[in-house]
Amino acid sequence: MTRHPHTASHTPGATLRWRTEADTAAFAARLASQPALGNAYIELRGDLGAGKTTFARHLLRALGVRGRIKSPTFAVLEPYETPAGLPISHLDFYRFGAAREWEDAGLRDVFAAPGLKLAEWPEKAAGLLPPPDLVLRLQTQPDESRIAELSAATAAGARLLAGVLS
Repeated sequence: MTRHPHTASHTPGATLRWRTEADTAAFAARLASQPALGNAYIELRGDLGAGKTTFARHLLRALGVRGRIKSPTFAVLEPYETPAGLPISHLDFYRFGAAREWEDAGLRDVFAAPGLKLAEWPEKAAGLLPPPDLVLRLQTQPDESRIAELSAATAAGARLLAGVLS
């Protein structure tokens, strides 16, 4: 895994190269070890097939979630809980169509409640979501590696990023 800190950005960030899925899993495990993760909102961005759901699965496994971890593409929301009782909401707005769906799905309550929130395709719900603590932007490379651009948008996100990169 290669790391390049952002230098010309006003928000803390870093660019990583995940050469293998093991690199993805290792980063997820480091993120899972951060105490501030328990109440964070993380946006997962990238094209179809970039690895957003794969990363979410590795993170959930690293947090101790057992059983089947499904993609929330059709359900919009898949709830999980860690053995320690941490609630996790894995959201996917790919098929999200209208603001009314936000209310109908009870998503205002999801974001108001404590716990970790992971959102794929957040741009499809633009204007409805709170500011993310951390944004993870994934890009697939010709050699099948992934470039992971991380940026912190809040003080909590900056703490998460600093902890995972140290």
